[in-house]
Order: sequence, then structure tokens, then C-alpha cells
Amino acid sequence: MKNKLSKIEKKWQVKDVDKEKIKDVCSQLGVTPAVAQVLINRNITEMEEAKKFLKPSLKDLILPERFTQMEEAVEKIVETIKEGKKVFVYGDYDVDGITATSILCRFFDAVGAKYNFYIPHRIEEGYGLNTAALDEIAQSGAALLITVDCGVCSSKEVDYAVHLGMDVVITDHHVPEEKLPEAASAVIHPMLDDYPSPKSCGAMVAMKLAWALCEEYRGSGLSDKQCRDLLLISTDFASLGTVADVMPLTGENRSLISYGLNSLRLSSLPGIRALMNAAGLSGKSLDTFDLSFRISPMLNAAGRMGHARLAVELLTTDNDIRALRIAEYLKEQNNQRKKIEKRILKEASHLISATGLDHPDRRSIIIAGEEWHLGIVGIVASRIIEKFYKPTILLNSDGKLSTGSARTIEGFNILNAINACSDHLVKFGGHSEAAGITIETENLPRFVEDFEEYAKENVSDDSLIQKLEIEGWFGIKNFSPKTFQQLEKIAPFGKGNPRPLFAARGIRLEGSPQKIGAAKEHLRFVIRDAGGRMPCVAFKMASYYNKLLESDYFSVAFEPIFNEYNGEKRPQFVIRDFKFD
Repeated sequence: MKNKLSKIEKKWQVKDVDKEKIKDVCSQLGVTPAVAQVLINRNITEMEEAKKFLKPSLKDLILPERFTQMEEAVEKIVETIKEGKKVFVYGDYDVDGITATSILCRFFDAVGAKYNFYIPHRIEEGYGLNTAALDEIAQSGAALLITVDCGVCSSKEVDYAVHLGMDVVITDHHVPEEKLPEAASAVIHPMLDDYPSPKSCGAMVAMKLAWALCEEYRGSGLSDKQCRDLLLISTDFASLGTVADVMPLTGENRSLISYGLNSLRLSSLPGIRALMNAAGLSGKSLDTFDLSFRISPMLNAAGRMGHARLAVELLTTDNDIRALRIAEYLKEQNNQRKKIEKRILKEASHLISATGLDHPDRRSIIIAGEEWHLGIVGIVASRIIEKFYKPTILLNSDGKLSTGSARTIEGFNILNAINACSDHLVKFGGHSEAAGITIETENLPRFVEDFEEYAKENVSDDSLIQKLEIEGWFGIKNFSPKTFQQLEKIAPFGKGNPRPLFAARGIRLEGSPQKIGAAKEHLRFVIRDAGGRMPCVAFKMASYYNKLLESDYFSVAFEPIFNEYNGEKRPQFVIRDFKFD
């Protein structure tokens, strides 16, 4: 048991608790001590700042004109539409690209523009602009190409599009290269020209373009109601893109998601309603977990298992029956994805153990398999990190070429690591947290060796230990129903605003734990300390059953979350980790 537990041991990084500062915040803001600690940790201690944080509004969204080239983009698009020429939207196959594409398609449909859209095939074409697609788009009569969620690093392809006779407007959010595509008529990008919210997703950028276009057409092509409806739909779609692309939920992103979670729940769009129904969420309140793990995977399944065009059709159709059919199909595709993911994870885990890549001295994991679905290896790489916590690259090998995805641990820039070993590669691309590579299989051993050497120089022993960022030490008595209610107001939770995690010492078990779930892999139990008691659930932690029974006292890291059952909310702790004295 000891060895099994040590594999999942985590380092607790518990923030200091300043009781006097907590007392001041409690007095000023009318919150309980645990909530005050969370706000202090997020540097929110002033009344006006706290009001804005706890009650985010769409009024906090940044105006489109803050993008310095927005005027040029709008002018070019309006000119193209008025001349009766064709516009083409070029997107990406993930949720961010799908929602960004859908935002602009809905606008062009509303103003009666001649338009179409193109999304590359994930496996056959890969990410971004490619010349074969540009040939096809130009031959269809397109006069203007608008990129969403791609394009800022495609100078050669933009030059080629212009050579084919198309104007190009770029909207993107990926890290730009030092030299922007000079041939583009406009580049709309949140990391340029001191834009106040550089961590925006592609759909958010597309939403700002649609907003600016709506203002241009308001009263002369679009009524106030049409503009309002289009912008609210765009906000819903941008909410999906923001959560799916793991953008920080701070600033205007927080305002967007706070509105979007409620708006999506009440949406009258056939595609959104069909998605909610397929996910079993109809009529229920939504949180970021629902968007991340129940809705987004179905939209992503279109690109992973087939073609993402189907997901765009789902979000842009006004036909209820068609929407239901597409949503049910995507649900089935996602179920197939889960089965394939489970198989690849099992094969990859066995290969890692068999080849010794799980040895403590190893700093990275790179493995290749046959018939590993290219649309799914990225997800499995993330699962491998959850299990072994090392930078991971999973590749599918067809004999001559090996292609796949890379994921990383906190603090290790995976793109920099790949770039350092890029002499071995056919091509690569991505960002600091995720990337894709293609390599000739015969060169794979040398790449593995060089990558591991780079990792040994840049990955310390400490960085290979998972960290739990904990708000502070608090006793059970601090978690009254009022505290639970106030903690809910800190939502939406996600990157940049994680769900509050606390720690408590001197905990003992009350009664015996129960193993629950179909596979009996979860635990339900009650804990007690000197100040109170609390029911708990610990997911996938049944291996602690005997240790809990054997221990007189222990410490817990936990998330205070209401347990909703039959319409009733009851306080409980969701346990994230144990420490035994």
C-alpha cells in the first residue's frame, strides 16, 4: 500500500493566513473568513474591485475599436459584401475554431452576404492555412479570406492567397511570429498593440469583429434587435471557445463566461438546445465543468473522428430536426472516441512500464504505436501526464512517418523543447503547453535522446512533483452554509480562477468509509475535528480505504462544494488529497 500511495503523492503549497487582514476584508465586504482568504489570494481587497469581481457584467467587455486594425478589417469586409463578392471564413477544427467560424457565418447569413467557410481536416491537412485549400477557395470565386483561430504565423500562405487574387483579414490569438503577414489587409490579434486582454481565445476575437460589423450595419441592413440577437449568440459561442481553449477566467473573459453560462442554458438556438439535450443538461444550471467535459468533447468529436464542418453546421442551422440528428451523431462519435482513447491509454501505459520510461530518472516520455488515432493521441498524452507527470509526446507510426501530439507539465515549455530538437523533424508547431510534430520514423530514436537531454537540463526533481495550490489552513467550523454560498459567487472557475482548495489538520474519521461507484473506486465518509464535522467524497481514491481506518489523525486538502440531490443542496467536501502524520 505504501508504494501505491507514494506514486500519487502531491506537494501542498499552502498560502499564509493573515488573520488581521482577513478580519479587515470580512468587515469591509461582509464575507466569511475562508472567503476573505480566497479574495486576498486573488488580490481583491477593495470594495469596488470586489463588487466587479463578484458581479461581473457584459458592460465590462472591451470595445472592438481597441484593436488597432479593426477599422481596416471592417472596411475591407463591408466593401467586399457591398460589391457582391464572395467571402470565405477559414477556421480550425477544435471548439475554438468551430465557434469562431460559426460567429462570422451567422453574421454573414444575417446581412445576406455571399459567403462560405473552410475548416481543414485534422488528420489529412492539419492545423492552419495550406496552399491546396487556398487553391480550392480561390477557384470557388472568393474575393476575401478571413481567418479565425489561425493565420498569424502563416506569412507564406497569406502571400500565396493574395497572389491568387484574394484579400486577407487575419483574426487569431496564437503567439505571433516576430514578423506579421505583411500581405494581409488587417491583423486582429489580442497580443498586439497593448490590447488590454491578451489572453483571449479565437472565438472572442471573432466575436469582437462581429460586434464591430454589427455596429457598421446597425440601421442600414440590420435592425437593433437583429444586432442584439447576433451579438448575444456570438457571446454564447465565444463562451464555449474560451472555456474549451482553457483561457484564464479573469478580466473580460470572466464577464463573458459569467453571462454565457446562463445564456447557453436558456438558448433558443436549435444547435445549442440539441447539444444540451444530448449531454443530458437540458433545464439544468451550467458550470465550466459542463462546458469543458460534457459539451466541448461532442463538438470536438466532429474534428477528431470525422470532419469539423458538421459541428459548424450544428451551430448555424435553424432546423430543429437537423440539429437533433447532428447532436446525436456527435454524441455517438464522442462515445467511440472514449473507447479508442481507453484502448490507446492502456497500450501506451503498458509500453511506458515495459520500456522503463516511468523510471524516476527519466524526465520525459516519448512513445509511438501503430493504429493510434491521430485525433485522439493528444487527449491520451494528457492522460499519461495525469498518471506519470512527465512531459509526454504520443505518436502514431505508419512505418515511414510518425506523427502525434505533445503535452507538458507546469513550468516546462513544450514548444521550446521541441524547437531545440527540431533538426530531426519534418514539421512541428504549437504553443508552450501543447504541440504537434511529424518525424521520419528512422530519426525517432535520435529525437528521443536529444529531447530527454533537453528535459534533464530543464526539468528539476521538484517540477516532477504535482503541486496543490491551497488557499490556507482552516478548520471545519469555518465552512458554514453561508461560506459555501459565498464561495459559489467566486465562480466561474477555471484557469486563472481555480476552484478554492483548502486544507485542514487534526482530522479524524467518523465511522467507516464506504466504497461507492460501479467499480467501487470512490470513497464516501464523514470527517471530524475539534470544531465540527463534514460529509466527504473522494473520487478514485478507494486505495486509501485501509490507511484511513488505520490512522488516528490525518490532514485533508478539499474543495467545499454543495452536493445537489433531488433539488436540495447540502454542504460537503470533495477531497483532493490526504496527508498522514
